[in-house]
Amino acid sequence: MTDTAPVDDWDTDYDIFDQGYVTDPAPVWEELRSQCPIAHSERWGGSYLPTKYDDVQALAKMVPELSSRDVLVVPIAGVPSDATDSLPYGTVSAPISVDPPMHGWTRRLLLPHFSPKAVEAHRQYTQELADRLIDEFIERGTVDGAGEYAQQIPPRVIAHLLGIDESRVEEFTYWVRCVLELGLTKPELRAEYRDVIRDFFKEVVTDKLENPDGGFVSDLLGGTDADNNPVNPMVVVGMLNLQLIAGIDTTWSSIGASLWHFGTHPADRERMAAESELWPSAIEELLRFYSPVTMGRRAEVDVEIGDVTIPMGSKVLLNFPGANRDPEMFERPDEVILDRPHNRHIAFGAGIHRCAGSNLARLEMDIALRTWFERIPDFEVTEPDEVTWAGGQVRGPRYLPIRFPSAS
Repeated sequence: MTDTAPVDDWDTDYDIFDQGYVTDPAPVWEELRSQCPIAHSERWGGSYLPTKYDDVQALAKMVPELSSRDVLVVPIAGVPSDATDSLPYGTVSAPISVDPPMHGWTRRLLLPHFSPKAVEAHRQYTQELADRLIDEFIERGTVDGAGEYAQQIPPRVIAHLLGIDESRVEEFTYWVRCVLELGLTKPELRAEYRDVIRDFFKEVVTDKLENPDGGFVSDLLGGTDADNNPVNPMVVVGMLNLQLIAGIDTTWSSIGASLWHFGTHPADRERMAAESELWPSAIEELLRFYSPVTMGRRAEVDVEIGDVTIPMGSKVLLNFPGANRDPEMFERPDEVILDRPHNRHIAFGAGIHRCAGSNLARLEMDIALRTWFERIPDFEVTEPDEVTWAGGQVRGPRYLPIRFPSAS
Protein backbone atom coordinates (compact mmCIF):
# COMPACT_ATOMS: atom_id res chain seq x y z
CA MET A 1 0.00 0.00 0.00
CA THR A 2 1.48 3.35 -1.07
CA ASP A 3 0.55 6.76 0.30
CA THR A 4 -1.23 7.56 -2.96
CA ALA A 5 -3.25 4.34 -3.28
CA PRO A 6 -7.08 4.65 -3.19
CA VAL A 7 -8.68 4.56 0.26
CA ASP A 8 -10.71 1.42 0.96
CA ASP A 9 -11.36 1.98 4.67
CA TRP A 10 -11.33 5.49 6.14
CA ASP A 11 -11.35 4.09 9.70
CA THR A 12 -7.94 2.47 9.34
CA ASP A 13 -6.42 3.94 6.18
CA TYR A 14 -7.52 7.56 5.77
CA ASP A 15 -5.63 9.86 3.43
CA ILE A 16 -5.88 13.59 4.10
CA PHE A 17 -4.51 14.22 0.61
CA ASP A 18 -7.18 12.15 -1.14
CA GLN A 19 -8.68 14.48 -3.76
CA GLY A 20 -12.23 13.81 -2.68
CA TYR A 21 -11.32 14.52 0.94
CA VAL A 22 -9.55 17.77 0.01
CA THR A 23 -12.54 18.95 -2.03
CA ASP A 24 -15.15 18.03 0.61
CA PRO A 25 -14.00 16.25 3.77
CA ALA A 26 -17.30 16.62 5.67
CA PRO A 27 -18.86 13.29 4.53
CA VAL A 28 -15.75 11.45 5.76
CA TRP A 29 -15.93 13.15 9.17
CA GLU A 30 -19.62 12.28 9.45
CA GLU A 31 -18.94 8.62 8.68
CA LEU A 32 -16.03 8.41 11.09
CA ARG A 33 -17.92 10.03 13.99
CA SER A 34 -20.55 7.32 13.87
CA GLN A 35 -18.18 4.39 13.29
CA CYS A 36 -14.66 5.30 14.45
CA PRO A 37 -14.44 8.82 15.90
CA ILE A 38 -10.66 8.57 16.29
CA ALA A 39 -9.36 7.02 13.09
CA HIS A 40 -5.84 5.77 12.40
CA SER A 41 -3.74 5.57 9.27
CA GLU A 42 -0.22 4.50 8.41
CA ARG A 43 -0.05 6.88 5.46
CA TRP A 44 2.34 9.84 5.48
CA GLY A 45 4.24 8.55 8.48
CA GLY A 46 1.18 7.40 10.41
CA SER A 47 -1.27 9.43 12.50
CA TYR A 48 -4.53 9.51 14.47
CA LEU A 49 -7.46 11.68 13.36
CA PRO A 50 -10.15 12.69 15.90
CA THR A 51 -13.47 13.94 14.51
CA LYS A 52 -15.48 14.93 17.61
CA TYR A 53 -15.40 18.40 19.14
CA ASP A 54 -14.86 17.22 22.72
CA ASP A 55 -12.02 14.89 21.71
CA VAL A 56 -10.21 17.54 19.68
CA GLN A 57 -10.61 20.05 22.52
CA ALA A 58 -9.27 17.56 25.05
CA LEU A 59 -6.29 16.57 22.89
CA ALA A 60 -5.41 20.20 22.16
CA LYS A 61 -5.17 20.84 25.88
CA MET A 62 -2.98 17.82 26.64
CA VAL A 63 0.29 19.52 27.49
CA PRO A 64 2.95 18.18 27.85
CA GLU A 65 1.54 14.73 26.96
CA LEU A 66 1.19 15.88 23.34
CA SER A 67 4.18 17.87 22.18
CA SER A 68 4.03 20.78 19.73
CA ARG A 69 7.61 20.33 18.58
CA ASP A 70 6.28 18.58 15.47
CA VAL A 71 3.24 20.51 14.26
CA LEU A 72 3.43 19.54 10.59
CA VAL A 73 1.02 16.98 9.21
CA VAL A 74 3.91 15.38 7.32
CA PRO A 75 7.21 15.89 9.20
CA ILE A 76 10.44 16.94 7.53
CA ALA A 77 13.08 14.23 7.73
CA GLY A 78 16.26 15.31 9.46
CA VAL A 79 14.76 18.01 11.69
CA PRO A 80 15.28 16.97 15.32
CA SER A 81 12.15 16.69 17.44
CA ASP A 82 14.01 18.05 20.48
CA ALA A 83 14.73 21.39 18.82
CA THR A 84 15.89 24.20 21.10
CA ASP A 85 16.48 27.89 20.68
CA SER A 86 20.20 27.25 20.22
CA LEU A 87 19.77 25.66 16.79
CA PRO A 88 20.86 27.76 13.80
CA TYR A 89 18.63 29.53 11.31
CA GLY A 90 15.70 29.86 13.66
CA THR A 91 14.79 26.18 13.52
CA VAL A 92 12.22 26.75 16.25
CA SER A 93 9.10 28.60 15.11
CA ALA A 94 8.07 29.77 18.54
CA PRO A 95 5.60 29.81 20.11
CA ILE A 96 3.64 27.45 17.85
CA SER A 97 6.25 24.68 17.66
CA VAL A 98 7.59 24.71 21.21
CA ASP A 99 6.36 23.41 24.54
CA PRO A 100 6.41 25.06 27.95
CA PRO A 101 8.35 26.76 29.37
CA MET A 102 9.66 28.29 26.14
CA HIS A 103 6.14 28.56 24.78
CA GLY A 104 5.05 30.90 27.56
CA TRP A 105 7.68 33.61 27.28
CA THR A 106 7.79 33.64 23.46
CA ARG A 107 4.00 33.94 23.29
CA ARG A 108 4.12 36.82 25.76
CA LEU A 109 6.56 38.60 23.44
CA LEU A 110 4.06 38.37 20.59
CA LEU A 111 0.70 39.03 22.23
CA PRO A 112 1.01 42.81 22.67
CA HIS A 113 1.38 43.15 18.89
CA PHE A 114 -1.85 41.23 18.21
CA SER A 115 -4.24 42.69 20.77
CA PRO A 116 -7.48 44.17 19.39
CA LYS A 117 -6.06 47.67 19.89
CA ALA A 118 -2.72 46.83 18.26
CA VAL A 119 -4.20 45.31 15.12
CA GLU A 120 -6.35 48.41 14.59
CA ALA A 121 -3.14 50.12 13.53
CA HIS A 122 -3.31 48.02 10.35
CA ARG A 123 -6.93 48.85 9.47
CA GLN A 124 -6.29 51.81 7.19
CA TYR A 125 -3.53 50.02 5.30
CA THR A 126 -5.71 46.91 4.86
CA GLN A 127 -8.67 49.00 3.69
CA GLU A 128 -6.57 50.85 1.13
CA LEU A 129 -5.09 47.55 -0.02
CA ALA A 130 -8.49 45.91 -0.55
CA ASP A 131 -9.71 48.88 -2.58
CA ARG A 132 -6.50 48.97 -4.61
CA LEU A 133 -6.79 45.29 -5.47
CA ILE A 134 -10.43 45.61 -6.54
CA ASP A 135 -9.56 48.66 -8.66
CA GLU A 136 -7.29 46.39 -10.71
CA PHE A 137 -10.07 44.04 -11.87
CA ILE A 138 -13.46 45.66 -11.29
CA GLU A 139 -13.76 46.90 -14.86
CA ARG A 140 -13.13 43.40 -16.26
CA GLY A 141 -16.16 41.73 -14.73
CA THR A 142 -14.13 38.59 -14.01
CA VAL A 143 -11.46 37.68 -11.49
CA ASP A 144 -9.71 34.76 -9.88
CA GLY A 145 -11.04 35.51 -6.42
CA ALA A 146 -8.36 33.34 -4.81
CA GLY A 147 -5.23 34.34 -6.72
CA GLU A 148 -6.02 37.97 -7.46
CA TYR A 149 -7.76 38.96 -4.23
CA ALA A 150 -7.80 36.61 -1.24
CA GLN A 151 -4.20 35.51 -1.74
CA GLN A 152 -2.96 39.07 -2.14
CA ILE A 153 -4.13 40.53 1.17
CA PRO A 154 -2.45 38.56 4.01
CA PRO A 155 1.13 38.65 2.66
CA ARG A 156 0.96 42.41 2.20
CA VAL A 157 -0.49 42.95 5.65
CA ILE A 158 2.23 40.75 7.16
CA ALA A 159 4.89 42.65 5.20
CA HIS A 160 3.39 45.88 6.56
CA LEU A 161 3.51 44.46 10.10
CA LEU A 162 7.12 43.32 9.73
CA GLY A 163 8.26 46.52 8.03
CA ILE A 164 9.29 44.66 4.86
CA ASP A 165 9.00 45.93 1.28
CA GLU A 166 5.58 44.96 -0.11
CA SER A 167 7.12 44.34 -3.54
CA ARG A 168 8.42 40.98 -2.26
CA VAL A 169 4.99 39.52 -1.54
CA GLU A 170 4.96 37.30 -4.64
CA GLU A 171 8.12 35.66 -3.35
CA PHE A 172 6.64 35.34 0.14
CA THR A 173 3.51 33.71 -1.23
CA TYR A 174 5.49 31.17 -3.25
CA TRP A 175 7.75 30.39 -0.30
CA VAL A 176 4.75 29.74 1.92
CA ARG A 177 3.09 27.57 -0.72
CA CYS A 178 6.27 25.50 -0.93
CA VAL A 179 6.13 24.90 2.83
CA LEU A 180 2.39 24.38 3.38
CA GLU A 181 1.01 23.28 0.01
CA LEU A 182 3.33 22.34 -2.86
CA GLY A 183 5.89 20.85 -0.50
CA LEU A 184 3.54 19.23 1.97
CA THR A 185 3.93 15.83 0.35
CA LYS A 186 7.45 16.63 -0.91
CA PRO A 187 9.56 17.08 2.22
CA GLU A 188 12.70 17.95 0.27
CA LEU A 189 10.96 20.95 -1.36
CA ARG A 190 9.50 22.02 1.97
CA ALA A 191 12.89 21.76 3.69
CA GLU A 192 14.49 23.85 0.93
CA TYR A 193 12.03 26.70 1.29
CA ARG A 194 11.95 26.47 5.06
CA ASP A 195 15.63 27.38 4.88
CA VAL A 196 15.00 30.09 2.26
CA ILE A 197 12.51 31.76 4.60
CA ARG A 198 14.74 31.48 7.63
CA ASP A 199 17.81 32.73 5.79
CA PHE A 200 15.77 35.73 4.66
CA PHE A 201 14.70 36.51 8.20
CA LYS A 202 18.23 36.01 9.48
CA GLU A 203 19.21 38.91 7.22
CA VAL A 204 16.26 40.95 8.50
CA VAL A 205 17.22 40.28 12.13
CA THR A 206 20.88 41.08 11.48
CA ASP A 207 19.87 44.38 9.91
CA LYS A 208 17.55 45.32 12.79
CA LEU A 209 20.23 44.48 15.35
CA GLU A 210 22.52 46.95 13.59
CA ASN A 211 19.79 49.46 12.75
CA PRO A 212 16.96 49.27 15.32
CA ASP A 213 13.89 51.23 14.30
CA GLY A 214 11.36 50.63 17.08
CA GLY A 215 9.18 48.45 14.84
CA PHE A 216 7.86 44.92 15.33
CA VAL A 217 11.18 43.13 14.73
CA SER A 218 13.19 45.53 16.84
CA ASP A 219 10.68 45.20 19.65
CA LEU A 220 11.01 41.40 19.64
CA LEU A 221 14.79 41.69 19.66
CA GLY A 222 14.56 43.97 22.66
CA GLY A 223 12.65 41.37 24.67
CA THR A 224 13.93 38.98 27.30
CA ASP A 225 13.55 35.27 27.89
CA ALA A 226 12.25 33.41 30.94
CA ASP A 227 15.48 34.09 32.82
CA ASN A 228 15.39 37.81 31.96
CA ASN A 229 18.28 37.42 29.54
CA PRO A 230 18.22 39.14 26.14
CA VAL A 231 16.27 37.05 23.67
CA ASN A 232 18.41 34.88 21.36
CA PRO A 233 18.24 36.51 17.88
CA MET A 234 17.80 33.06 16.33
CA VAL A 235 14.59 32.66 18.33
CA VAL A 236 13.35 35.88 16.72
CA VAL A 237 14.26 34.47 13.29
CA GLY A 238 12.00 31.51 14.03
CA MET A 239 9.22 33.75 15.34
CA LEU A 240 9.30 35.81 12.15
CA ASN A 241 9.22 32.62 10.11
CA LEU A 242 6.03 31.74 11.97
CA GLN A 243 4.44 35.12 11.22
CA LEU A 244 5.00 34.64 7.51
CA ILE A 245 3.84 31.03 7.29
CA ALA A 246 0.98 31.11 9.79
CA GLY A 247 -0.18 34.59 8.87
CA ILE A 248 -0.53 34.16 5.12
CA ASP A 249 -1.92 30.80 4.00
CA THR A 250 -4.50 30.47 6.76
CA THR A 251 -6.15 33.85 6.25
CA TRP A 252 -6.12 33.81 2.46
CA SER A 253 -7.79 30.38 2.67
CA SER A 254 -10.52 31.79 4.92
CA ILE A 255 -11.14 34.81 2.69
CA GLY A 256 -11.17 32.64 -0.42
CA ALA A 257 -13.51 30.06 1.08
CA SER A 258 -15.89 32.85 2.12
CA LEU A 259 -15.97 34.22 -1.44
CA TRP A 260 -16.51 30.68 -2.72
CA HIS A 261 -19.45 30.27 -0.36
CA PHE A 262 -21.20 33.49 -1.33
CA GLY A 263 -20.43 32.90 -5.01
CA THR A 264 -22.18 29.51 -4.89
CA HIS A 265 -24.99 30.35 -2.43
CA PRO A 266 -26.91 33.28 -3.90
CA ALA A 267 -29.44 33.49 -1.07
CA ASP A 268 -26.65 34.00 1.48
CA ARG A 269 -24.94 36.49 -0.83
CA GLU A 270 -28.14 38.51 -1.23
CA ARG A 271 -28.74 38.49 2.50
CA MET A 272 -25.24 39.76 3.29
CA ALA A 273 -25.56 42.47 0.66
CA ALA A 274 -28.79 43.64 2.32
CA GLU A 275 -27.84 43.11 5.99
CA SER A 276 -24.32 44.34 6.58
CA GLU A 277 -24.94 44.29 10.34
CA LEU A 278 -24.59 40.49 10.11
CA TRP A 279 -20.86 40.61 9.35
CA PRO A 280 -19.61 39.93 12.89
CA SER A 281 -21.65 36.73 13.26
CA ALA A 282 -21.22 35.78 9.60
CA ILE A 283 -17.43 35.87 9.85
CA GLU A 284 -17.49 33.59 12.88
CA GLU A 285 -19.78 31.19 11.05
CA LEU A 286 -17.58 31.17 7.95
CA LEU A 287 -14.58 30.47 10.17
CA ARG A 288 -16.46 27.56 11.73
CA PHE A 289 -17.73 26.07 8.49
CA TYR A 290 -14.56 26.54 6.43
CA SER A 291 -11.97 26.16 9.21
CA PRO A 292 -8.71 25.92 7.28
CA VAL A 293 -6.14 24.56 9.74
CA THR A 294 -5.22 21.08 10.97
CA MET A 295 -2.31 20.94 13.41
CA GLY A 296 -0.02 18.07 14.31
CA ARG A 297 1.10 16.91 17.76
CA ARG A 298 3.48 14.12 18.84
CA ALA A 299 2.62 11.86 21.78
CA GLU A 300 5.32 12.02 24.47
CA VAL A 301 3.63 9.20 26.43
CA ASP A 302 0.83 6.74 25.77
CA VAL A 303 -2.33 8.87 25.62
CA GLU A 304 -5.79 7.55 26.55
CA ILE A 305 -8.73 9.25 24.86
CA GLY A 306 -12.10 7.53 25.08
CA ASP A 307 -11.47 3.86 24.38
CA VAL A 308 -8.45 4.59 22.19
CA THR A 309 -4.80 4.40 23.25
CA ILE A 310 -2.48 6.58 21.20
CA PRO A 311 1.01 5.08 21.63
CA MET A 312 3.99 7.20 22.58
CA GLY A 313 5.69 8.62 19.50
CA SER A 314 2.51 8.67 17.41
CA LYS A 315 1.37 11.72 15.44
CA VAL A 316 -2.04 13.18 16.32
CA LEU A 317 -3.80 15.48 13.85
CA LEU A 318 -5.83 18.12 15.69
CA ASN A 319 -8.76 18.17 13.31
CA PHE A 320 -10.24 21.56 14.16
CA PRO A 321 -12.26 21.65 10.90
CA GLY A 322 -13.91 18.30 11.71
CA ALA A 323 -14.62 19.32 15.30
CA ASN A 324 -16.44 22.39 14.02
CA ARG A 325 -18.91 20.19 12.13
CA ASP A 326 -19.80 17.97 15.13
CA PRO A 327 -23.62 17.77 15.51
CA GLU A 328 -23.22 17.18 19.24
CA MET A 329 -21.85 20.72 19.50
CA PHE A 330 -23.51 22.63 16.67
CA GLU A 331 -27.12 22.55 15.53
CA ARG A 332 -27.36 21.91 11.77
CA PRO A 333 -23.56 21.81 11.56
CA ASP A 334 -23.41 21.27 7.81
CA GLU A 335 -25.29 24.49 7.07
CA VAL A 336 -23.91 28.02 7.07
CA ILE A 337 -26.19 30.00 9.39
CA LEU A 338 -25.09 33.60 9.03
CA ASP A 339 -26.66 34.72 12.30
CA ARG A 340 -25.75 31.60 14.29
CA PRO A 341 -25.78 32.46 18.02
CA HIS A 342 -23.32 31.11 20.62
CA ASN A 343 -20.79 29.98 18.02
CA ARG A 344 -18.07 28.25 20.06
CA HIS A 345 -15.98 27.22 17.06
CA ILE A 346 -12.32 26.34 17.44
CA ALA A 347 -11.09 27.46 14.03
CA PHE A 348 -8.22 29.23 15.81
CA GLY A 349 -7.37 26.19 17.91
CA ALA A 350 -7.74 25.58 21.62
CA GLY A 351 -5.58 25.52 24.73
CA ILE A 352 -2.29 27.32 25.20
CA HIS A 353 -1.51 27.20 21.48
CA ARG A 354 -4.67 28.99 20.37
CA CYS A 355 -3.77 31.30 17.46
CA ALA A 356 -2.11 34.46 18.77
CA GLY A 357 -2.95 36.28 15.53
CA SER A 358 -6.70 35.67 15.56
CA ASN A 359 -7.53 39.38 15.97
CA LEU A 360 -5.48 40.29 12.91
CA ALA A 361 -7.05 37.45 10.89
CA ARG A 362 -10.54 38.65 11.81
CA LEU A 363 -9.67 42.22 10.84
CA GLU A 364 -8.37 41.09 7.46
CA MET A 365 -11.45 38.96 6.81
CA ASP A 366 -13.79 41.73 7.89
CA ILE A 367 -12.22 44.37 5.66
CA ALA A 368 -11.70 42.05 2.68
CA LEU A 369 -15.29 40.78 2.66
CA ARG A 370 -17.05 44.03 3.57
CA THR A 371 -15.12 45.93 0.90
CA TRP A 372 -15.87 43.28 -1.70
CA PHE A 373 -19.60 43.41 -0.93
CA GLU A 374 -19.66 47.20 -0.92
CA ARG A 375 -18.15 47.31 -4.38
CA ILE A 376 -19.20 43.94 -5.90
CA PRO A 377 -22.45 42.84 -4.22
CA ASP A 378 -23.64 40.80 -7.23
CA PHE A 379 -21.27 37.99 -8.19
CA GLU A 380 -21.10 34.26 -8.82
CA VAL A 381 -18.57 31.48 -9.14
CA THR A 382 -18.75 30.76 -12.84
CA GLU A 383 -17.39 27.21 -13.01
CA PRO A 384 -17.70 25.52 -9.58
CA ASP A 385 -16.26 22.27 -10.94
CA GLU A 386 -13.08 24.10 -11.97
CA VAL A 387 -12.39 25.48 -8.50
CA THR A 388 -9.24 23.91 -7.03
CA TRP A 389 -8.58 23.38 -3.34
CA ALA A 390 -5.42 22.85 -1.33
CA GLY A 391 -5.60 20.47 1.60
CA GLY A 392 -3.60 18.70 4.27
CA GLN A 393 -2.25 21.29 6.71
CA VAL A 394 -4.32 24.22 5.41
CA ARG A 395 -7.46 23.85 3.29
CA GLY A 396 -8.71 26.59 1.00
CA PRO A 397 -9.45 27.46 -2.64
CA ARG A 398 -6.48 28.16 -4.88
CA TYR A 399 -8.32 28.92 -8.14
CA LEU A 400 -11.70 30.62 -7.88
CA PRO A 401 -13.22 31.98 -11.11
CA ILE A 402 -15.77 34.72 -10.31
CA ARG A 403 -17.98 36.76 -12.62
CA PHE A 404 -19.80 40.00 -11.80
CA PRO A 405 -21.32 43.00 -13.64
CA SER A 406 -18.47 45.04 -15.08
CA ALA A 407 -17.95 48.54 -13.72
CA SER A 408 -17.03 49.85 -17.17
